[in-house]
Amino acid sequence: MQSHSTFDIPVLLLAAGASSRLGRAKALLPWGQGILLDHAIGQARVLGAQITVVGGARYPLIRYRSRYRNVRWVYAQHWVAGQSASLSTGLLSMPNGVPGVFVLLVDQPLLASAGLRALRRAAQLQPRLAAGADYGGQAGAPAYLPRGLWPEILKLQGDQGAGRVLRRVGARRIPVAGVRDDLDSPADWLRLAGR
Repeated sequence: MQSHSTFDIPVLLLAAGASSRLGRAKALLPWGQGILLDHAIGQARVLGAQITVVGGARYPLIRYRSRYRNVRWVYAQHWVAGQSASLSTGLLSMPNGVPGVFVLLVDQPLLASAGLRALRRAAQLQPRLAAGADYGGQAGAPAYLPRGLWPEILKLQGDQGAGRVLRRVGARRIPVAGVRDDLDSPADWLRLAGR
C-alpha cells in the first residue's frame, strides 16, 4: 500500500462555534504565551504542515488575534447550524488528490503530542482507513477521515461531528491522552489552565 508523507495529509482545525456555554470565544481565551487558538495550531502542526482553520462565530476577529499568519482560513457561512456545517465547509475546501484529512478541535488543549504522532503514523501507513482518538471503545476527534468517507460525512446535519461515521466503519482507535479534557465552561477553563 502506498505511503503518504505528513505533508500530503492536511489538517482541519475546527474553530467556528459560538462557545455559548462558555459565554465568550474559546479560541480567544488566554493560553500559554498566546491564545487557545494559537495553542491548537501548534497541536495541529504535530499532525501536518498544511493547516486550515475553519472559522465562523467572531470571524474575522479570531483570525486577526492569532499570531500565526501561515495557516489557511475558510469561513463556515452556516456555522450556526452546528459542527457538521464547519466540518463540511472544511472538507469541501480541500484540494483534489489528498487521501484524507486530520480533524482537530480548538477546545482540547491537553492533547498529548505522542498520541497525535501515533494518529499521524496510522494515517500514513493506511491512508484509506479511518482512525480517531480512543474514547473508551469509540473513536472520536482528533481523527483521520479518509476521502472515501467524505460523502457520508457531508450528509451530517446539526451539531454532529464525524463520530457516528467513525463508529459505523469501525475506525482504528488510537490512545491520545487528554481527549476527555475539553474546554466548554468557565470552570473547565480554570481547571485546565491551572494544569
